[in-house]
Amino acid sequence: MQHFKTHLHDEAGTAAMGAALARALVPGLVIYLHGELGAGKTALTRALLHAAGHAGAVKSPTYTLAEPYTVSLAGQPLHVIHFDLYRMASPEEFLDAGFRDHFNEQNVCIVEWPEKAAPVLPSPDVDVFLTVAGAGRDIELQALSEQGTRCLDRLNFAPNL
Repeated sequence: MQHFKTHLHDEAGTAAMGAALARALVPGLVIYLHGELGAGKTALTRALLHAAGHAGAVKSPTYTLAEPYTVSLAGQPLHVIHFDLYRMASPEEFLDAGFRDHFNEQNVCIVEWPEKAAPVLPSPDVDVFLTVAGAGRDIELQALSEQGTRCLDRLNFAPNL
């Protein structure tokens, strides 16, 4: 599957999509999240992390720019780094912070506002587009690499109708 699109009717739908994505994770995956303020990027990430086994709070890294989490994937620890680049003034800040080092075969990197570091940010495997639609959200996932295609192939999501 190269492409997946559906409507998430409510917060429960967003949580279900986050859980489906959690089950499809593999080390080294890079996911970009696109959408306006309030589109549900952090809510989707929070649901993904909780479904992957993180029991604590998941806050938006708006001020810290990055928050690391350790979850379990097939009984093995997996590091997920959640980036929120909204407050970055330039792509050079991304490089100066050493964030590029987190993009490797051991970590999953989830990036909100990737356009803020576009020239220096590693390419995504999956692009996720969230759009407010009535009381819910429209979500579209696009695979941009072989790893992204394998991720979407593993995606098992049945929308709540």
